Amino acid sequence: MVSNRMLSARVPRRIRAFIRSLAIPRPPRHIRESFRAIDQASLERVATSLKQNYFALAIHSFGATGEAYLASSEGKSDFEDHLRELLHVDRVSVVPWLDQAMRLQGARVLEIGCGTGSSTVALAEQGARVTAVDVDEASIEVARDRCKAYGLDVTFSVLNAAKAGARFSGAHFDFIIFYASLEHMTHEERLTAMKGTWDMLPKGSFWCVVGAPNRLWYRDDHTSQLPFFHWLPDDLAFEYSRFSPRNAVLGRFREHSGEADLDFLRLGRGVSFHEFDLAMKKVEELRVVSSLLGFLRGRSILYWMKAKLDGDSRFESILAQAGPRIHPGFYHRNLDVIIQKD
Repeated sequence: MVSNRMLSARVPRRIRAFIRSLAIPRPPRHIRESFRAIDQASLERVATSLKQNYFALAIHSFGATGEAYLASSEGKSDFEDHLRELLHVDRVSVVPWLDQAMRLQGARVLEIGCGTGSSTVALAEQGARVTAVDVDEASIEVARDRCKAYGLDVTFSVLNAAKAGARFSGAHFDFIIFYASLEHMTHEERLTAMKGTWDMLPKGSFWCVVGAPNRLWYRDDHTSQLPFFHWLPDDLAFEYSRFSPRNAVLGRFREHSGEADLDFLRLGRGVSFHEFDLAMKKVEELRVVSSLLGFLRGRSILYWMKAKLDGDSRFESILAQAGPRIHPGFYHRNLDVIIQKD
């Protein structure tokens, strides 16, 4: 997926939009026609909500006050992503991918990890009946404000994903989507959340994960931006994080404590097929419908070329040699897979 962080802020917006249009073809007409627009005043209300809720916590999440963080180049890019870019990426890549598995119109969706609501808008504007949960109440407030701005009716709940299986037991969902959330859970939370939601999912419905960094990948682009960081045990990774080039990580984790260790895990640790083996069943036996990257490479020659040029496809093939019966989606840089319950 191509976002502002992949394209220099010095590149004019029109040129950035043109590059993205080359990388990702236009979504099908029925998806484009469902996109909702908002006026400038509504967009500014969403921006205010982001600043007053989500980014107000920047002193905890980013190692600086919210105001200082938003004044930095990293903060400006992050804010723009939350305000506009994440919704764009969801609309043109994630939504068409999910919709290919099953039409989102009328689908019942449980979104776990809705964050500030960009993905929630992208799902709900397609006519999906969305129940959205997140552990962070401030993010939920932004998501509510965003959906209100777009005129969308979504059910929100502040909830730890580990309790989702119990909370929604007996409910019927066509999609259960873990959206950029598994990586922020502890090991116990992750397995409980995966097993609980998998067990409650009806046969024929879809369990999906979007945007989880792959533990098997040789570079951590999610948290530390360090090579081989995913491969380190948690204690060693905690101490080695002092070498991270990211201001949000550099020098933040010095001494172990219960709070510091949990804060480190919440920042994000990789996920791999091993959790699926434990929470569901052997991944070779799962009915994996598709992966997002495989879907995008099939639609765009530029995605296919990028994999060849940056060496991703070579590393994926090396991983596949160790487990040739495992779906290739589990060997991509990020875990973005759709699994159908059988």
